[in-house]
Amino acid sequence: MSDGNNLSAVEKIKLKSDALRGTLAEGLKDEITGAVSEDDQSLVKFHGMYQQDDRDRREERAEKKLERLYSFMIRLRIPGGFLTPEQWIATHHIAGEHSTGVIKITTRQTIQLHGLLKSDIKPTLKSFNQLHLDSIAACGDVNRNVTCAAHPLQSDIHEKIHAYAARISELLLPRSRAYYEIWLDEEKITDKKEEEDPLYQDRYLPRKFKIGIAIPPNNDIDVLTNDIGLIAIIDPHDNQFQGFNIAIGGGLGTTHGNAETYPRLATVIGFVAGDDRLFSAIYEIVTIQRDYGNRSDRKLARLKYTIDKYGIEWYKKELAQRTGFELEEARPYTFTDRKDYYGWQENHQGLWYYTPFIESGRVLDDERVALKSAFYEIAQTGKANFRFTGNQNLILADIRKKDKPAVDKILKKYKVAEHTEAASGIRRNSIACVALPTCPLALAEAQRYLPDLIGKIEPLLAGHGLGEENIIIRMTGCPNGCGRPYVAEIGFVGTASGRYNLYLGGDHEGTRLNRIYKENLDEAAILKELDLLFWLYRKERITGEKFGDFALRQRWYKP
Repeated sequence: MSDGNNLSAVEKIKLKSDALRGTLAEGLKDEITGAVSEDDQSLVKFHGMYQQDDRDRREERAEKKLERLYSFMIRLRIPGGFLTPEQWIATHHIAGEHSTGVIKITTRQTIQLHGLLKSDIKPTLKSFNQLHLDSIAACGDVNRNVTCAAHPLQSDIHEKIHAYAARISELLLPRSRAYYEIWLDEEKITDKKEEEDPLYQDRYLPRKFKIGIAIPPNNDIDVLTNDIGLIAIIDPHDNQFQGFNIAIGGGLGTTHGNAETYPRLATVIGFVAGDDRLFSAIYEIVTIQRDYGNRSDRKLARLKYTIDKYGIEWYKKELAQRTGFELEEARPYTFTDRKDYYGWQENHQGLWYYTPFIESGRVLDDERVALKSAFYEIAQTGKANFRFTGNQNLILADIRKKDKPAVDKILKKYKVAEHTEAASGIRRNSIACVALPTCPLALAEAQRYLPDLIGKIEPLLAGHGLGEENIIIRMTGCPNGCGRPYVAEIGFVGTASGRYNLYLGGDHEGTRLNRIYKENLDEAAILKELDLLFWLYRKERITGEKFGDFALRQRWYKP
């Protein structure tokens, strides 16, 4: 089991935290600083928050001998990424009152608000609580937001499969009442037995834990990048849901210069049918990671490293021992794409869905398109629900046929339809993490820079007659992998200001990692390399061959 005699600093903080309370309540009352204590910065993550500061203003404030401009990011827990119009309206107002005003859709089907001052956290969380929304376990060393295939068009039984996201989220929630006491002013419990946690105990997990549910043939959530990936198996003959293939050990975070760290895709270990067996398997996979995960080195603490240390067969044997049953042989499935269904789509029930393009998941109004105003006005009509995708978009959902013209009129009024139709294939397929100025890990820009870079890549593609190609491009400001760059056909990972490692060779379906091609490139070098690669792709590809597959065939990567 994990070595308990050589614990990392964060492990010690968790153990002495009084079930994630620490000194957060006292720190909120300290008006001298906009920050919380160093220990509490680790604990506040379990409550769905990160302490950040505006890195663009560090130097200016240092010259004036002022404290860094601290603020907090709040991430909601929304299993499967579904909001009612009433919830969207309130979120619109909350974002305007307390944060930067931008609603950020994440790659895990939820939203983040940035720029909240410490004094605004409680009012914000209380407002969300009135909407039956919370940020519990949206960050921290616990199970994160559970994702699920987003679009009801994907299956007639999408609703049935989608419901598993909420059930799994509830199954793996921490028992601590700290969130309710600190942020919602619930009376502090006196009987600690009420919050004894058989799953997380007082240790929680060695590192974050992610679960996703995919419905083949569309791998829109990148299911194999999760610690647990559930792949729905549906009989093509009678459309009956049979159960799930279970894949374990996905995770993309790595560290520059540390060969012991690496991205990994999950390994399919078997099939399970029946809810009781499914939930038992999920629960015990988590307990194995709790007991055997690395608690000495956080860089090596994800499930992927535990699996590679002990081996898949050992893990399957340990899982069978804990559940009392063995998984069945994995059932066949095929992924053919991983995309969002842009524009209008009709499902089997005659309901309509519109997916607009939201660059880097940032919902705001600018000179090109007024996304925030459009979505607010649509929510006010009550004619559409809101479903988030794993590609930083949302779906205006469940719209009746008679209401479609009214929604479409609003989309045109605010240029949302025009904006979506005008976006190129590579722009629609792009993802960027937040990075600068708020992420403390960022080494380079991502969401503020990728749109401009794509604007320079588009002419290169057009010049080679490839303007219609749907190449998947992703960028992160550091190697942590939040924008999933390691499963892109073209991936950019920041190394320093204005410089990126260039990765090539991921497939279009999200079932293959890419490999590093060139290191530490500036913009001019990136464009020069891509121009040459696109020329070769146009000249030598096989008919219908995707760019990532061509890159693999050409062995455009370092061994």
